[in-house]
Amino acid sequence: MVEHYAHLLVEWIFHLGYVGIFLLMAIESSFIPFPSEIVLVPAGYLAQQGEMSIALILLSALGGSLVGAFVNYYLALYLGRRFLKRYGKYFFISPQTLQKLDTFFAKHGPISTFTGRLIPGIRQLISIPAGISKMDIKLFSLYTAAGAFLWSLVLVVLGYFIGENQALIQKYLKETTYITLVCVGLLLFWYYKRQKKGE
Repeated sequence: MVEHYAHLLVEWIFHLGYVGIFLLMAIESSFIPFPSEIVLVPAGYLAQQGEMSIALILLSALGGSLVGAFVNYYLALYLGRRFLKRYGKYFFISPQTLQKLDTFFAKHGPISTFTGRLIPGIRQLISIPAGISKMDIKLFSLYTAAGAFLWSLVLVVLGYFIGENQALIQKYLKETTYITLVCVGLLLFWYYKRQKKGE
């Protein structure tokens, strides 16, 4: 039922063209969970049909992703920190834990933000600890953009080459997600070893 309404929403919003992609990706990247694949895979197919431009799809997706990420970042920055300082003890989050979060993001914020944008279920949430820890906004923007662009490119290319074949899309989307998670794991392992060597 939810998937049916999601597809109806996508069909309606696609009438708005690139503005629709921008809006849907802003929703997907904010605190409202919305699967990016039902936006960008069809957009990739439309690009293959010559009805849309891949460059403009990616630009719209990137712009929307950044807007959604900024919503989460600034909500966490202005409301989340104040809330946790006041009520964190009820959630077992002490001022010391907040301090540790600040220290962690000061040191590992860029890699966490980049890899977080590639992991399903974490993509939208990674902006929240970044905001709470007051991560440098320029670094946050750069690494959010890099991660969002890479994931958007994967989905658009998938739609471009597979088109409307739902069975193949599901198969390759699953495989792509697993490959992405393995790559993220390898990147984090390399980063960890590099950090250890630098100590």
